[in-house]
Amino acid sequence: MTSNSEQREPEPLTLSMPRIVPREEVRAVQADVREDPQPNKVNRQAVRDLEVRLLGSERTMRRREVAAGAGVSLLSARKIWRALGFANLGDEDVAFTQADLEALTTIIDMVRDERLTEEAAISITRSIGQMTDRMVVWQVEALVEEMVHQMRITDAEARKRLVTELPNLIESLEKVLLYSYRRQLNAAVARLTVRAEAGLGAAGEHDDDSMPLLRAVGFADLVSYTSLSRQMNEKTLAQLVQRFENKCAEIISVGGGRLVKTVGDEVLYLASTPHAGAEISLALAKAMAEDELLPSARVGMVWGGIVSRLGDIYGPTVNLASRLTALAEPGTVLLDSTTAATLAGDERFVLMPQKVRTIRGFGEIHPVTLAHGTGTGLIVD
Repeated sequence: MTSNSEQREPEPLTLSMPRIVPREEVRAVQADVREDPQPNKVNRQAVRDLEVRLLGSERTMRRREVAAGAGVSLLSARKIWRALGFANLGDEDVAFTQADLEALTTIIDMVRDERLTEEAAISITRSIGQMTDRMVVWQVEALVEEMVHQMRITDAEARKRLVTELPNLIESLEKVLLYSYRRQLNAAVARLTVRAEAGLGAAGEHDDDSMPLLRAVGFADLVSYTSLSRQMNEKTLAQLVQRFENKCAEIISVGGGRLVKTVGDEVLYLASTPHAGAEISLALAKAMAEDELLPSARVGMVWGGIVSRLGDIYGPTVNLASRLTALAEPGTVLLDSTTAATLAGDERFVLMPQKVRTIRGFGEIHPVTLAHGTGTGLIVD
């Protein structure tokens, strides 16, 4: 990959916590820290060694040399680097390696060979840049937090030690990353195949072509989050949000859905059928209500057409689901009447019509509360 942002790129692709550290090693680390006259000073040589390992070699090339080596203009190369999320550099900055050249050539060759259009290549490259950027920030913070907890050292000391811990993790974690990518890609292809065979892949012939995907779209929103955030310190609040996100991610995954994104106290998810979406929604409301450490959640779900772009989803269906979430009572799931009609007759669900509500942009709607019927519902091990 190109490393046009040396400030951001050197972080590794890590997917798990550090090993469990023996107590005697913890004491040794603490002793080392106490004896260090400058405990927060990072070992510069260790940083340089780690960078060489991550980038494949020392930085020896300037940006024009990399672009020329790939046989493209500097403008084209910069489009790719921007899509990957790398910072801009000057002509005289020696910031690139042979691995950067190979990565740029790989992306360019997909366009040259007409396997991708330039627009598609930029979009896919941007997805990689944005996802891996978020991933490494998340994982580095998780590693630091784990070391602070296990070794009883400060945050600054943990960040210093992280430089020497990472080399022990890189190869194994890269393997897991590639494994996960291939499994997720296979699962996406399988979903497309199942939907195509079931006739669920697109809205009908008379529907708007700009919204070809039918999905169950849901939001789960923690109740009283704003007031709780004023009462808790930053660490406690972060733990609460992390617990909420972890529970939601697990339930949505087990239910066969996809977690689209999290925004503080709220998650957005989707499922391929209204029945799967209903099971996930009920499980989310139940899990939060039964968790002693979390407040209840409001859940809203709508079955309808969506536009999927850049890993996110858009359209009136998404907006309506969000509005219904705001109307739902704590611990309940609220649907619109159209979605409720798709679930009618299924004994797993109980549908309870509510009073007509007026929602800006949608006019009058007929909300329906969803509850468990027969069966065990979604079981999360």
